[in-house]
Order: sequence, then structure tokens, then C-alpha cells
Amino acid sequence: MHLGALQVYLTGGADREGGGDGPLVVLLHGYGANADDLLPLWRLLDVPRETRFAFVEAPLLLAGYVGGRAWWHLDIARLEAAMRGEPGPDRSTGVPEGLAEARAQLNGCLDAMEEALRPRSLVLGGFSQGAMLSCDVALRGRRPLAGLMLLSGTLLAAPEWRALAPARRGLRVLQSHGLQDALLPHSAAERLRDLLREAGLEVEWLSFRGGHEIPDPVLEAMGRFITTATALPSAPPPTPTSSH
Repeated sequence: MHLGALQVYLTGGADREGGGDGPLVVLLHGYGANADDLLPLWRLLDVPRETRFAFVEAPLLLAGYVGGRAWWHLDIARLEAAMRGEPGPDRSTGVPEGLAEARAQLNGCLDAMEEALRPRSLVLGGFSQGAMLSCDVALRGRRPLAGLMLLSGTLLAAPEWRALAPARRGLRVLQSHGLQDALLPHSAAERLRDLLREAGLEVEWLSFRGGHEIPDPVLEAMGRFITTATALPSAPPPTPTSSH
């Protein structure tokens, strides 16, 4: 189904097709994948049966990828160099071209989702590029969230995120990253963790031996995190800031 401008696949809940009035977990896939990449997770996560899942598909269709999509375009030469193990430039202070457009589309989708599904609590998260967008939307927006899951993401727009993050003080965050991640360095994920913790967000950090992936220990942590976060009152919306 389309919610706002984006395609969304609903699962879980009372009828296993997104029905009922349970909490909603919204997950965003990474660059070059599509919603099918994360869709199997709802069957793997140990969460209450009433939990509903929404897997959102990125708007940009990529040439050269079979069904692959993106939230914004990447420098392919830089991506291929990273896959070969070559060190890349520090991207932590930059704001990717296309991020603002992706953020607007996702916010429109979330607005439509909340109107149509009326979840009593909302957990937002994603993998890789989807984690970056989830973090950006959470920090820049005022939507109440029960939790935020950042799976193998990285730090972007550091000066802006640092100024915005204190308004989300108390937000529960699950962040995971592989020590051998060749695409997004573990050290950059640690910097994101530290930025969020210093701003007062409650970050559960899971570092694992592995690469750019979601291994079993992360799946187990996700199940616990979703179950706990959706059983508690959602964090209030962030307070306004003067940062733009």
C-alpha cells in the first residue's frame, strides 16, 4: 500500500497482516536493497504478537541493481573503493544531497501511517542508509517515539545533529555495528553513539564481530528493545530549538 508518497508493506499484528491496534515498528532498508531485504525480520524477532511492522521502500530506483533502491544517491566510485577496503573521506560533517528530500517523504509517510493505523506507540529504525535517515528524522522532528533503532549506520551532519540531539533527551536508542564493517567504519558509529549519549539519549550499544550485517545477537537485542520500548510510555516530543 502507498502511505504518502512511499510504498509500505504491513505485517504482524492480530491478523499477521498489520491489523489490530498494537504498537508499530517502522523499518527502513539500506542502499541498493528494497523493502524485501528486511521484511523477513518480523518473523525472526521475539516480540508480542500484537506488534505491527511497516517496511518502507525508498523512492529512488537504482540502475544496475535488480530491484535495488536508495533514499539518496551515493558516490559509486567511493562505495566500490570502500568495499575494496580502501579508506574513504570523513563523511561525518557533511549533509548528503537528497537527504532533505528523503526526510520530507518519510515524514509524509509517517504522518499518513499514524493517521491510517493509529498506533499507540511508534519505534523507528533502519539499516545502513535507512539508519542514517531514521536518525535524521528523529533528531530534526517532533514526532513522539517509543524508540529508535540504528543498525550499522553512521554519523552525518555532525554539527547539526549535535545541536538538535539534546531536544531528544531520554529517547531510547538501540545502536549496533560490526567491528569488521568495511562500508561504514566502526569508529564513526562510536562517534555517533557518543554524540547521542552526551546529549542525554539512552543508547544501548551493541558492537559485534562481523561486517555490514544484522547477526543473531542484534536480532535478539532488537526483540528485547522493541518489547521493552513499546511497553513503556513514548518519549514526549522534543522541545523546540533555535537550530535549523
